[in-house]
Amino acid sequence: MGRVTQRRKVHKYVLDGSPQALEFPVRHREDVLAVEEPLEIRIDSLSFSVTMRTPGNDFDLVAGFLVSEGVIWNHEQLVSLRFCAGEDENGVQTFNVVEAQLRPDVVRPATGRNVYTSSSCGICGTDSIEAVHKSSHFSPAEDPLVVPVATLAGLPDQLREAQAVFDVTGGVHAAGLFRTAEDGSAELLCLREDVGRHNAVDKVVGWALREGLLPLRGTVLQVSGRASFELVQKAALAGIPVLAAVSAPSSLAVELAENSGITLVGFSRRTSLNVYSGAHRVAMPAREDGHAHTGG
Repeated sequence: MGRVTQRRKVHKYVLDGSPQALEFPVRHREDVLAVEEPLEIRIDSLSFSVTMRTPGNDFDLVAGFLVSEGVIWNHEQLVSLRFCAGEDENGVQTFNVVEAQLRPDVVRPATGRNVYTSSSCGICGTDSIEAVHKSSHFSPAEDPLVVPVATLAGLPDQLREAQAVFDVTGGVHAAGLFRTAEDGSAELLCLREDVGRHNAVDKVVGWALREGLLPLRGTVLQVSGRASFELVQKAALAGIPVLAAVSAPSSLAVELAENSGITLVGFSRRTSLNVYSGAHRVAMPAREDGHAHTGG
């Protein structure tokens, strides 16, 4: 998978009590790791941020990051994206600097981030908590989407089946954008993987921006990890009405989801899920009288 994965020699210790384990308790083998490298994001040649990410779909990542920062919200505002020159100690192009050229009328950020963004945190370095509460140009609250509960419960399995990098490394998060059909089935529109869960979401949102699809009305964003405040924020800024996670949400994530009109789902498993906000979008199977339940 090119720069996305890397092979490393490891010492594997076997402690299962079998005769083979007792005779050969330490084995030498190769393991496949997900690559993590820095990406510098520039706006009109000025450095804006450095984020740690898994290489791949970098233009999507930058575009989505700019949406998440409230800088742009329309594909026409983004004139171009390009890799800047950069080489490692062996003279090989690193592809670790991307410059975004914005339309002249787009308001540039007053300052860049003060520190780099790690792969585990999407809002580190912002000046204050108030700066995180950005005004969205879209209103998820007005989205009339209703999703069958069985469809929501099945999305983690669909997401997992499409995770090619996770299959070989076990070390990346995933974000998948789905659209439901009239028969209740869900179509996967875009999937992105990254060591950072916020990066995976930015890559999905960036793909959508570059395709001219924002706002993402009538869609569900399924993520492989927990639902943090930053992920709800990214969903709101992209106009996504439903965010579902396989793990727990934070209290601030629930609060923001309620204030933004987003349906927030946590602990989404094959047979159960929790709805923390916006239960009116979750449809139960039809009753005997032929009418569908909703969370209400």
